[in-house]
Amino acid sequence: MSISRRDFVRTASAAAALSAIGSRADALSVAPSIFVPTYVTRAAEYKDLAMKAIDAAKGAGADYADVRIAQYRSQFVQTRERRVQGLADTETAGIGIRTMVNGAWGFAATADLSVDAVVATARKSAAQAKANRAALTKPITLAPYGKAQTGDWKSPIKTDPFSIPVADKVALLLAANDAALKVKGVRFATSGMSFLREEKTFANTEGSYTTQTLYRCSPQMNITAVSADNTDFQTRSGNEIAPRGLGYEHVVDADMIRNATRWAEEAVQKLSAKPVDVGRYDLVLHPSHLWLTIHESVAHPTELDRALGFEANYAGTSFVSPPEKMLGQLKFGSKLMNIRADRNQVGSLSACGWDDEGVVPESFDIIRNGVFVDYQTTREQAPYLDWWYRKQGKPVRSHGNSYSQSWSDVQFQRMPNVNLLPGEKDHVWDDLIAATDKGIAIMGDGSFSIDQQRYNAQFGGQVFYEIKGGKIVGMLKDVAYQMRTPEFWSSLDMIGGKRSYFLGGANNDGKGQPSQSNAVSHGCVPSRFKQINVINTGRTA
Repeated sequence: MSISRRDFVRTASAAAALSAIGSRADALSVAPSIFVPTYVTRAAEYKDLAMKAIDAAKGAGADYADVRIAQYRSQFVQTRERRVQGLADTETAGIGIRTMVNGAWGFAATADLSVDAVVATARKSAAQAKANRAALTKPITLAPYGKAQTGDWKSPIKTDPFSIPVADKVALLLAANDAALKVKGVRFATSGMSFLREEKTFANTEGSYTTQTLYRCSPQMNITAVSADNTDFQTRSGNEIAPRGLGYEHVVDADMIRNATRWAEEAVQKLSAKPVDVGRYDLVLHPSHLWLTIHESVAHPTELDRALGFEANYAGTSFVSPPEKMLGQLKFGSKLMNIRADRNQVGSLSACGWDDEGVVPESFDIIRNGVFVDYQTTREQAPYLDWWYRKQGKPVRSHGNSYSQSWSDVQFQRMPNVNLLPGEKDHVWDDLIAATDKGIAIMGDGSFSIDQQRYNAQFGGQVFYEIKGGKIVGMLKDVAYQMRTPEFWSSLDMIGGKRSYFLGGANNDGKGQPSQSNAVSHGCVPSRFKQINVINTGRTA
């Protein structure tokens, strides 16, 4: 896709005008919107290009080929206090072609969507696959695909975020900042929102042809309070508002202006909070915190490529290995622990109609009643577990966990939504607090560290409350807890019900070389963990 000089100048001028607005709320109402040329989706032309790419790959010797034509529009708005700090609105489009020749992969991509360029790229991909055979130790086999897939899928949004003027978005963010700054003791406030629209067409040599339009919406806010003598500062991130696979309605529902006041007050309260005494406590973890613990200690180690050592150089390996000694045998947690993966949850970041291999994603159990029972897989990975599936009387099939961040990157195994299921009893957050004699309640995710096998870890949070006799008696600070993954999850002794379910998540799950980012949600409920070691992060000795 090319942009004319006139369009570029118009876009740049609008950005410059918006940046000059500063804190003038009256100017926002008439500020120009960013102009981005419309990239018209030409379904018939895309299908013709995809078929030509597949024919060219087969003609060059490919046994298998798949094609992804995609266009992405992303927008990012960032503010600090009473000014606009950053603004970007970009588009990119191109085609990625993956081929297999005698069990070896090849991949090539181009932003040139002319027929000649696409055909040349397909041939280049096949040539690369042939060259890669020299380093092949074991030919790749793909799990059975089933019937060819056709159709269209769209994220169930209500309002296209790109239809909302940038000036309106800036006005909302500045109003949220202003609400936070009105709280005495707050010195800094930053806020932002980002949006992505991903339109992609998939085709393969097995007859599939699908189109999808996916959206992501991500409001953010961070508030800093500073003590009167400038000797201490505390921050509060508004990460209860998680990114979602929704439209602008998610920003509206987030009610950032009202929440900014509460977050600001909590940031100020942290200045006078009592430093935590080290020791063992029962932890009551809010879903806005627990989703990250699930992501790091459950979702990552159950990726099959990590367990097999394929990600060791960059992302690490997994303690859930080797598969033949783990599946159906590893006691991962207590009987209350049921972990399910899926890409079907409405509003989740990983939701889709088909993965990037054209597979309809399955919902499947990873941990059942505390016992590890399955890994995340792709078509390439599933055959490694054929013995396990045969033992259960199931066919060897990918779970639909293939993903690429862009048309220019090759797809590989990426995490689906990995969720902790609610318990049978209809407990909510307050019930867990009331049932705890001596503990700490933690809300919001914070800094963390974890080893490359996802076994030893340490997690912080946003706000911490001391629990005594079933009641919250005050705020704490400098709290972090230490864990060994199976021991931690085995201490799970109380869990929330369906009413307390919350969907957290992140847009920046990194993996692979070259590195790619995946967007993934993790649903969970309030949960209590018995006698967990807590340290004081504020101590220097």
